[in-house]
Amino acid sequence: MKYVNADAILPKALLEEIQRHLPGGLIYIPRPKHTHKKWGEDSGGRQLIRERNNEICRKFATGSTVDQLAEQYCLSIESIKKIVYCKKVK
Repeated sequence: MKYVNADAILPKALLEEIQRHLPGGLIYIPRPKHTHKKWGEDSGGRQLIRERNNEICRKFATGSTVDQLAEQYCLSIESIKKIVYCKKVK
């Protein structure tokens, strides 16, 4: 992200109002909430985790133990428990 001089892009009245509150300071203007994306939405990481968790749930439902799944997926026993007891297979 690069800095932009406010007087180059903001209307004079708005710039003066901001200067009253923060003269000479730096200000961060966040994106609107509706444009935020959740972690992994662009990279596909969120989908991969969802698929992995669904696979873990299916294996648990067909008889794999929590210990076996923790070993197989390199996750802690507590993580496996959270997945199999809190998530529904989709």
